[in-house]
Amino acid sequence: MRPLPLLTAAARIGAGLTLGALAALAELAYLLISALPLVLLLPWPSTRKRLDELLLRGARWLARRDARRVARYFGGGEAEAQSRPWMYLLLRTPVGLGGGVILFLLGYGLLTVVASFGAWFTGGSIFTGNPAGRITTESILALSLPGLVLLYLALQGLYALSTVERRLVREFLGRSPAQLRQRIEDLTLTRAGVVEAVDAERRRIERDLHDGVQQRLVALGLLIGRARRGADPARSEALLAQAHQECQEILSDLREVAWRVYPTALDNLGLPEAIARVVEGSPLRTTVTCELPPQRPPAQVEAAAYFIVCEAVTNATKHADAATMAVRLTCLDAPARLLVEIADDGVGGADPAGGGLSGLAQRVAAMDGEFQVRSPLGGGTVIGASLPCA
Repeated sequence: MRPLPLLTAAARIGAGLTLGALAALAELAYLLISALPLVLLLPWPSTRKRLDELLLRGARWLARRDARRVARYFGGGEAEAQSRPWMYLLLRTPVGLGGGVILFLLGYGLLTVVASFGAWFTGGSIFTGNPAGRITTESILALSLPGLVLLYLALQGLYALSTVERRLVREFLGRSPAQLRQRIEDLTLTRAGVVEAVDAERRRIERDLHDGVQQRLVALGLLIGRARRGADPARSEALLAQAHQECQEILSDLREVAWRVYPTALDNLGLPEAIARVVEGSPLRTTVTCELPPQRPPAQVEAAAYFIVCEAVTNATKHADAATMAVRLTCLDAPARLLVEIADDGVGGADPAGGGLSGLAQRVAAMDGEFQVRSPLGGGTVIGASLPCA
């Protein structure tokens, strides 16, 4: 490795470990603060359970922030901090503090070396006013070899600590072996579901064209034929006017078929405006909140979000007996995901295995996303999706 990239990598790792040492102090404080109330609340299990959930959210937040630091300065993918955040913090805290100690010793050693060479060049003492501390050529040569060895060991320690940090993130914040096996099974089922969904979509398009557009085109041809064969000009003109109207309706049907494949409103208006137009046509009182960055998500992500909102609006209008509905779209930066949530105040009881919702679940799963439906009886319905944007 060339000297400049080596120094750049060392500086990046040093910066990451410095931030890690500062984060370790906060994590140590959080662990100590969390342990005390949990011990004191042992006689009250229900209260302890609620506090445990609250503290777990804090631990996940700390672990997620630390995983981002590791990914930024040491490389590797970011974890979602969902597996074992407490164990990660317990093991990461001493590692972070150890990194701070190594960095302090390294800085102290470098400062001593610089001061020693300065004293040697000037013929002075490293300690002001102490002639016994005068640096000579012999002492410089005697200390150079051990100093270089210690410097090398300190740098190796920094690289080792960065490796340990990556390993901790992978082991405790990544997916467990059981989760990975489940992930493989889900991907296998998703692939089969995608094939079935594509076949079903093709059959639907063929049925729409055959039963709808094709029959109307046949009727249009008959109207034009009657107009051509008619002897009465007024009658022929009426038939042509009827044929023109039929042609306009056929074009509308074709647009409807094409819209079900991909809504062109997304290209022309963008996702927020397209969704706003969808909810405008609903009789429900609907609020739309879009917190999206200037850079648009990928087209397939926008399309999935659009169809999720459309299906939720349709279900709330036709089946939920709802009065109000709230649509919310937000983005996460790390990892980059589009979050879609639609909530209504209807009667609940929506079946996730129904045709519309199960189709959306397959679409989202094919994109490596997550789809959830919470619809208790009498408690309204919440449809949520997390769609990866990268």
